[in-house]
Formats: sequence, C-alpha cells, structure tokens
Amino acid sequence: MEIITGYTGKPHVTSEQDRDVNIGVVGEGSYVLKTGMQLAAEVSSNNEIKIRDGVLMHQGCTASIKKNTYDSLIITNGSQGMKRVDLIVARYEKNQDNRIESLDLKVIQGTPAESNPAAPQYTKGDIQSGDYVADMPMYQVIIDGLNITEVKKMFKVIGSNKDLSEKLEFQMLLNTDAQQIYTMYGGRVKVVSGTMIVNIAMNIGYAKLFSVEQLKNWFGDDHATSRLSIKTYNGDDVAQEVNFYAPEIWNGEIFQYFYPANREGPMRVNYRLEYVYG
Repeated sequence: MEIITGYTGKPHVTSEQDRDVNIGVVGEGSYVLKTGMQLAAEVSSNNEIKIRDGVLMHQGCTASIKKNTYDSLIITNGSQGMKRVDLIVARYEKNQDNRIESLDLKVIQGTPAESNPAAPQYTKGDIQSGDYVADMPMYQVIIDGLNITEVKKMFKVIGSNKDLSEKLEFQMLLNTDAQQIYTMYGGRVKVVSGTMIVNIAMNIGYAKLFSVEQLKNWFGDDHATSRLSIKTYNGDDVAQEVNFYAPEIWNGEIFQYFYPANREGPMRVNYRLEYVYG
C-alpha cells in the first residue's frame, strides 16, 4: 500500500495514480465537466474554430482551457464542389523517450468527396494500459465547398455530484404502516405502496383496488396509465387462500384478479405503484 494524498518527504504522486482516482470517481470514459463554457466551439471563419474555456476528463486525465480564453484551431480550406468532414480531438500523447505527457486539441483532416464524405479515423487508445496516443473525439466539422456548414458536438457533458444528488433526491410524503408515498429523482418518479383489505364475492374472481379518482389524486389529473407500473401480491394467506394474477387496468381503474374464484370475504393486498413523469 502506498499513500497518494499525503506528504512523504519526496515527490511520489504519479499521473497514473491521479487518473485512477478520477476514473474511480467519475468513470473510465471521456467527458467534459460542467464548468465554464464547457469547451464550446465557435466558428470564427471558414479557416478557424475557437474552443472556449472548460475542463475535460479523458480516461481519467484532466486538461483545461483557462477561463475567459480559448484555443484556436486552423481548418484547411475546402474545395469548390467537394464536401469534407474534419474531426477535432483531444489527443493524449506520451513521449516514448522522456515519458512526458500532453493533452492538446488537434484537427484530423478528412478526405474530400463529392457526396457523403466519411469522418477520418482517430486513435482510440487506452491511457492506463500504457498506449502512447489516445484521442477523445470532440467535434465533427462539416465542410461544404469553401464553407464550414456545421460543427457537431461528439462528447458528453457530465454533471457534478450536486447535480446527481438533485436528480436522485428522495422525498418522503407519507410513511405509515398502511401506506408509504414518496418521490425520487427530483420528483420525476412517484411511488405509492402499502397494504389494504378488499372484500371479494363468491365466484367473481376479481376485486377493484383503485379508482380513477384515487389515481388522479396520487399522480395528477392528466396522468397516463401507460406510465404506471403496478406490483401486487397476497399479503395474508390466512385472511384469504388465493393466488394472484397480475393486476390489470380497465377503464382507468385497477383490478386484482385471483384464483380460485370460489372464495369470499376479506382479502389482503400488498401493492406498489410507480409512476414516471414525462
């Protein structure tokens, strides 16, 4: 075991260790962080694209463009009547002789074609496995004739831990032995669970669990049953010896079907309704 974030009396933290920590926290992919202008591309002319400030993490390796500045990239002139796709990448490189590492923006020029030009190939690489080159695709630059007509973003912007906490936010609205109501993911998902007793009649084989009005009260007047998932099971085999089929929705109401049907009296149903909002 070797300490990383601690003073040992001599330089000891390696870039590989630092990348491993980042991969463990953020993930092993390549992302732009949610800071600054998030490395936004700005077409300055048909020969120049400016990449604004921000921070990226490429396989655990971080690099940045300072705030309120930009990196300028030169795009080679297009040809009249031809189309081309150039690729802007963030390229990690390690010098094979002195082991010095770098991460810079590069333009990989595509091959002109009269129609349907292909994007150029790039070097995927695996930094932690020791590859000397590893590209992170950033933008496709679409060139038609002499003009840059489009710059397509290819990277994913990853949120902060605060963003994740807000997305996963849990709020308990009701919590009793009979019923629990709560929301998750910042209110995007609502769950109603609990237990109830319904009375069943002989040789009917089903019982209504929830009315349209109950569902509206829980999930809103404009709720769509296609966004609702339901789970039930027989919560008390002493009260009623039956087996459950899957619950069904009919005319906006929820019914529980069971067998055998030659039973009557109280029947306990444990349930869980989950609704995903649009």
